[in-house]
Amino acid sequence: MELSEIIGWLASISMICGYMPQAIATIRTRDTDGIALPTFCMLGLGSIFFVIQGILISNWPLAVTNIITTVCSVIVFGIKLHNDYGKKHRK
Repeated sequence: MELSEIIGWLASISMICGYMPQAIATIRTRDTDGIALPTFCMLGLGSIFFVIQGILISNWPLAVTNIITTVCSVIVFGIKLHNDYGKKHRK
C-alpha cells in the first residue's frame, strides 16, 4: 500500500468520525432547527459528486467516505424536510 493510499484511508476515517456523531445526534433527537437546508443540500450534492469522482478515478477512500456521508445526509435531509413540512402544517 502506497503512502498516498494510507493517507487517503486515514482522511476517510477522520471524515467519517467527524461527521457521524452529528448525524447520529440529529437522527436520535430529530432536532434540525440549526440546519440550513440550502447549505446542507449543497454539501450532500458535493458528497454525491465525490462518490462519482472516487469511482471514476478508482480512489476508494474518497468513494467510501462519501457514500457513507451521502447516506447520512439523505437521512438527515429527510428528517429536516419532515420537520419543516410538519411545522408549516401545524400552524
